Amino acid sequence: MTRVYLSFGSNIDREHNIRSGLNRLAEHFSPLILSPVYESAAVGFSGASFLNLVVALDTDLSVAALAHMLRAIEADHGRTRGEKKFASRTLDIDILTYGDHVGVLDGVELPRDEILKHAFVLRPLADIAPEVLHPILQKPYAQLLAEKDFSAQSLWSFDFSWP
Repeated sequence: MTRVYLSFGSNIDREHNIRSGLNRLAEHFSPLILSPVYESAAVGFSGASFLNLVVALDTDLSVAALAHMLRAIEADHGRTRGEKKFASRTLDIDILTYGDHVGVLDGVELPRDEILKHAFVLRPLADIAPEVLHPILQKPYAQLLAEKDFSAQSLWSFDFSWP
């Protein structure tokens, strides 16, 4: 089994889409480990704020099979591919890490570079995996969070429960 960390985000019917996406994941993986949920301003465009969290799970699926499943869950929630990079999303699920793999695996860049760019990714990741090492930098996520200056990024806690 490989430990995988996923980022979840939505700014369209946010709570419904995140709960529904988590329900779909829970049909295939158990247990799911959820970070706290955060609300953040849209990045790169004007739009409604996002809800974001990180989910940890263990899987025997390949990266390709997992990515295919995640794309299907996104599509079932109204996500269409080919959208602008910075746009509103019904549901956005990205593989952040897949074990300690580094590089392009089955077309997926690992670890995802957004981990180090966005507070809405690194903060919830550090919440549930503070001592886990970033596969390239070999530093714990809590340390990486402490070293980053995300003061320009709006991020606040959001009261969310699931299931």
